[in-house]
Amino acid sequence: FVPRSQFKLISGEDLLKTYTFNKHAIQHQFCTQCGTQPFSFGEDPKGPVASINVRCLKNVDVSALEKHTYDGLNS
Repeated sequence: FVPRSQFKLISGEDLLKTYTFNKHAIQHQFCTQCGTQPFSFGEDPKGPVASINVRCLKNVDVSALEKHTYDGLNS
């Protein structure tokens, strides 16, 4: 997650479709060509945020990233 002001889409905006679910609080962006969700937009207590799927970023070694486990069922 990063502040929305720090997010910059370089290309492909014309290939995206926005979906919202449940409470419509998060704008999930999906690629109309491959179905991948590269990022989404929402709000946290500090303001607008972008949630980024790092697997869609160039030159990122996902196996080298520090991982955090979240228990969505019990949190």
